Amino acid sequence: MNIIEFISQPWHWSVSGVMIVLVMFLLTYFGQRFGISSSFKAMCAVIPANRKWDYFNYDWKSHSWLLAFASGAIIGGWIAVHVIGSPVPVEISETTIAQLQELGVHTPQTLSEGMGFVPAELFNFKSLLTLKGFILLIGGGFLVGFGTRWAGGCTSGHAISGLSNLQLPSLVAVVGFFIGGLFMTHLVFPFIFSSKLF
Repeated sequence: MNIIEFISQPWHWSVSGVMIVLVMFLLTYFGQRFGISSSFKAMCAVIPANRKWDYFNYDWKSHSWLLAFASGAIIGGWIAVHVIGSPVPVEISETTIAQLQELGVHTPQTLSEGMGFVPAELFNFKSLLTLKGFILLIGGGFLVGFGTRWAGGCTSGHAISGLSNLQLPSLVAVVGFFIGGLFMTHLVFPFIFSSKLF
C-alpha cells in the first residue's frame, strides 16, 4: 500500500478527536481562540473601506493566523478531494439514504454521480433560479451568517473552542445549534420538499 492509498482510506474517528485536542491545547497555550467566523471578520477588516464600521475597526493583524488557517482549510480541502480523495462517495447510513429518497434527493453511488457531501440537485447555480433553491441557498446562507453573529460565534467556535474552555454561553449556543438542526431536519426540510408551494 502506497502513501496515497494509506491516507485515502477511512480513518477511525479518534484520529480527528486527538488532532482537535492537540490544536485546542496549542491555541489555549498561546492565548488564542478558534472559530471560522472570526476569520471572516478579519478578512473584512483587511479592506480599508470597511473600517468605517466599528465592528471591523480593530487590529486584524492579531488574527492573521486565522487568515492562514482559513486559507489552509481551502487548500487542504482541494488537496483532499483532488489528490488523496477516496475512490468512492461518502458513505452514509441506509436510513438516511431512504429518507432522502422519500424527499426526492438522490444519493450518489459512484464518483461520476457526485461525492455525496451535498445533494447535487440543490447545490448548483441552476437551482438558484427556483424558489426552493433560492430559499435553501440564499435564505439558508443568510440565516447561518445572522445566527453566527447573534450567537457570538459559529459552531466550530462554540462547540470546539468555547466548550473546551468551559464557557457557559458556548454551552447554551451549542444546545441551540442542536435544537435548530433537529427542527430543520425533521420539520422545515421535509416541509420544503413535500410542499406544493415550492
